[in-house]
Amino acid sequence: MPQPAPLELSIDWESAQAGKCTHSVPDGSQPFPTLVQALHSNLLCRPLNSRCRIREALLLIFCDPIPRESRRLWLLTGRQWSQALYWLDVSGLALYFLDRVVECGLEDMVPPRVLARLRQNLSDNTDRTSEMIAESNAIQRSFQDAGISWVTLKGFSLWPVSVPRLELRSQLDLDFLVAENHARRARRIVEARGYRLHAISGRSWELKTGEMPRASLKDLYRTTPHRSLELHIEPASAQRSLLEKTEWLCLRGVSIPVLAPENLFLGQGLHLFKHLCSESSRASHMLEFRRHVMARSQDADFWNRLRSLAEADPRAPHALGVATQWITRVMGSFAPEAFTSWTVDRLPSPVRLWIEVYGRRIVFSGFPGTKLYLLLQQELTRAGAPAGARSARQALVPRKLPPPIAPATLDESLRTWICRHWRQFRFVLSRLRFHVVEDLRYCYESYRWKRLRKRVGA
Repeated sequence: MPQPAPLELSIDWESAQAGKCTHSVPDGSQPFPTLVQALHSNLLCRPLNSRCRIREALLLIFCDPIPRESRRLWLLTGRQWSQALYWLDVSGLALYFLDRVVECGLEDMVPPRVLARLRQNLSDNTDRTSEMIAESNAIQRSFQDAGISWVTLKGFSLWPVSVPRLELRSQLDLDFLVAENHARRARRIVEARGYRLHAISGRSWELKTGEMPRASLKDLYRTTPHRSLELHIEPASAQRSLLEKTEWLCLRGVSIPVLAPENLFLGQGLHLFKHLCSESSRASHMLEFRRHVMARSQDADFWNRLRSLAEADPRAPHALGVATQWITRVMGSFAPEAFTSWTVDRLPSPVRLWIEVYGRRIVFSGFPGTKLYLLLQQELTRAGAPAGARSARQALVPRKLPPPIAPATLDESLRTWICRHWRQFRFVLSRLRFHVVEDLRYCYESYRWKRLRKRVGA
């Protein structure tokens, strides 16, 4: 008995996001269900819960015009605002949110106690940022005096295109790229300022100074004795040296070297993609990338230079495409065709389907995150664009205990020793719970994901 011809589904992804979908069936029979119908009629695509909808409203307030979803912020209770504040803190959006509320004249929407707390955070973070800038400038003057080849990465280099005011950004450390033959000299310079090597990851050295304070969200904004710095080593064998093409940025009266515009943007996009393809990411990184794209939207020469640079790295177009499509799914269209034509448009259908189904859910899931990104990694690997250094098995079943959150200190008292180990014990238990819960969730969603792929023909 002859087998029926398989149905072919042609999806217009932009129309699908707007609530419409084009489809075709070769033999003219009953049309296959549209993508949106397939998603919403299937239990695999679940709506956001109330807590995630509040987080969505907080993020969408940065859109122009502000969408109607953000109106629910007027109806929040005191308890809901407390929960919202926690997410704003861990997502890095708290001070951006305050700035946006003031800019739009929406102070009446936010309870007085919440406004007071955010304003105090801004005051604290202004002092913290000034101290970090002074520390960064002092280190870089020492680099210059020692003849070291270096540039400032991430953080301060994102101002003013991605970050309108540096005191609005929740920055945790300083990052520098140094030439390989200057790395040890650079390390000696920062160690002379009290930093000590804490960890080595690939070609990055993490150095810290001061005792790690007790975990508190207040420490995100306050000045503390603890400081952190990363030295990223550029290998001498690099085919395209980032250090050979730099620009100078005047920061608080001091000129600092930063990457060329296209290199800076590519690095920012790859950094965002790396965090999106991990257990937890910060929504502030998405907002900053979105601002950068919109600021460059009419610069055709920039997009041409970026394309030439990115296409030399096989993973770059997919990485930029995933980041851009993900933000589009959450906040709406924002990127010009000169950028999306060689990034978003190249994404395989399963990758775009994954973003459609899980994108919003993961962004608003909150700390400590999920492992559903592993499904995305699998689809990217199938498309020939590996997304992570660790395999799914390594991510699901870690073989090592988490690193100490507070290192031992000289001459610590018995009380301090007990407190330090108790904190570490609680941290290990929390990570164990995370792995058990998320491994089970991953197994369940993996089965559902296969069903959904099969149903829509992606």
